[in-house]
Amino acid sequence: MLRISAIAALAMGLSVAFAQDIVAPNTNLKADGIPAISKAIADKVALYTDFRGNGFVQWHPKEPTMLVRHREAGANIPQIYVLRKPGGALEKITDFSEIVSQVAYEPRQGKYLVISKDTGGNEATQVYRMSLDGKETTLLSKSDERSGFSWNHKGDRILISAVPLDKTATGGKRDNVITQLTLVDPVHPESKQTLADLPGGGWGNFKFAHNDATIAAIQYRTPNDSDVFLINAKTGQRKKVLPAKGAPAAGFSGFEWSKDNRRLFLTTNQGGEFSELAYYDTKTGKLTVLSRHIPWDIENFSLSEDGKRLLAIVNANGQDEAHLFDVATGKELPRPALPAGAIGGGEWNASAKSQFAYSLNSPQSPGDVYSLDVATGKTQRWTTAWAPAGIDLNSFASPELVQIKSFDGLPISAWLFLPDAKKFPGKRPVLVSFHGGPEGQSTVRFMGRTNYYLNEMGIAVLLPNVRGSSGYGKRFLDLDNGFNRKDSVKDGGAFLSWVGSHPSLDAERIAVTGGSYGGYMSLATAVDYSPLIRGSIDIVGISNFVTFLNNTESYRRDLRRVEYGDEREPKMREFHEKIAPLNNAAAIQKPLFVVQGKNDPRVPYTEAEQMVAAVRKNGVAVWYLLADNEGHGFRRKANADYEFYATVKFLETTLLP
Repeated sequence: MLRISAIAALAMGLSVAFAQDIVAPNTNLKADGIPAISKAIADKVALYTDFRGNGFVQWHPKEPTMLVRHREAGANIPQIYVLRKPGGALEKITDFSEIVSQVAYEPRQGKYLVISKDTGGNEATQVYRMSLDGKETTLLSKSDERSGFSWNHKGDRILISAVPLDKTATGGKRDNVITQLTLVDPVHPESKQTLADLPGGGWGNFKFAHNDATIAAIQYRTPNDSDVFLINAKTGQRKKVLPAKGAPAAGFSGFEWSKDNRRLFLTTNQGGEFSELAYYDTKTGKLTVLSRHIPWDIENFSLSEDGKRLLAIVNANGQDEAHLFDVATGKELPRPALPAGAIGGGEWNASAKSQFAYSLNSPQSPGDVYSLDVATGKTQRWTTAWAPAGIDLNSFASPELVQIKSFDGLPISAWLFLPDAKKFPGKRPVLVSFHGGPEGQSTVRFMGRTNYYLNEMGIAVLLPNVRGSSGYGKRFLDLDNGFNRKDSVKDGGAFLSWVGSHPSLDAERIAVTGGSYGGYMSLATAVDYSPLIRGSIDIVGISNFVTFLNNTESYRRDLRRVEYGDEREPKMREFHEKIAPLNNAAAIQKPLFVVQGKNDPRVPYTEAEQMVAAVRKNGVAVWYLLADNEGHGFRRKANADYEFYATVKFLETTLLP
């Protein structure tokens, strides 16, 4: 555990000058086996650790102003601000030590806010009423549960959905999980009504009809298997409406109600490979698809305030597009001319009904807020992201699409970022970075700190989308399930082998990294392909699916069993134990860096600790960084900065010699 002060340095026979020349981890970090990080590294990377973008949150219900998420200079986490006009000053309204995960105005007059936040990344999210100046908060939910909220249209009730958090990694467990729905008046929180106890986890997307009589909800199991329910907002009685009786399992997501409450707009992959925009007719029970002509996933959509238009965001092979639909006819209208980039959020303005606001980032921008006037086609920029002096964002690389065939002939793809060939001639070392999920996707967006590897270290970055990734159809999504788990690792191996065929890449200098499921991919790659790599980085990754499924939170366990397989079944348990990186740790012969949050309820820290102990038996270098105020990844800048310093040191040690 690295904690070096000037006095401690002298006690160890080190000079005060040396002690002053290193960066010690802060008091929330345990750095075990990590060499001293010189201040020179921190100074070199400083320009790449302080990008400050902006994210759209919500329009005010009565005024042409909005809420924006932003991290100010010197701050550890982002806060919520009011922005009253394009280019205006950001007016800070929250000042918490924890990140606000959800925030929404009281929907009629905007008199106050309802927010949610957890503690130290533990995901025990609690719901609060908050005054507009952020100075007064009132707890509306239970402290030992993971809670979210949805407003009704009248603005006098929120629906709180809550599941238990049992701290299973430290002995808690619950065999029968329920999701409890409670109606709460935020002004009079003592006025609560338990609406329903729903069986199991996976419930979400709660959306009130405009008359507040019905609540649409989804029970999710996998992206290809979910159910749509209509819940009576007075009695709590529920009715499953999709998939229809006799119809195959399908994925459903996202809700918008038509103004007459008859049509429920949603996305579904029931009729094809991709997630399509559709609507369910509550009178006829018919499901009608609107976007069959678009051969990609509809990621999200939003209904205009007048109910006449739908704006949908399409994930076209990892790049976002906006599509506009006429609600009355169901026909697509001319496409809006939005700037190129990854489109996030999105909401129509109640006070200017043709105005749609959204966030946008790109490889050259950490994120800004824009609005589109659909009537005029005019786009307006509301914020300007901040980058340190000396950084030219326009010089940041855009990726090229890589398409190869895997071991079994399956087409797979990746995004490749290359360093400037003039600055870094010759074949370049490669960092292969696996996304999480596993139902995630590497897409074209801002790369943040990763640009340091490209611009200052000359390291190429490859972002594979192995089988099991979203965005390529529901068949592709399920190809890694259960007993097929190692096929995704073989896809990763196919990319390692491909590196040598690229004229700009050095197949002798490859490292792998990944977070969450990507952490498992990194560990599994280190086991199966150790001769092909120089080192691996595991961030909050799974080291054994049996111990993971036993220790992940109770409300998540059955959902994850659908993807990974049920470890209670003898053959599946035997398979899990056979493929576990933990049980094959002797094969890891290259340096390993493990990063973990102590409060992680998804992949508990025990997954990291057991892997560190096992690999150290091999006599190879193992670096371990544990944060006691983080969960599933590092959200605080101070922690993320030290993690980055150590990662740069690790890559310098493994890839650059």
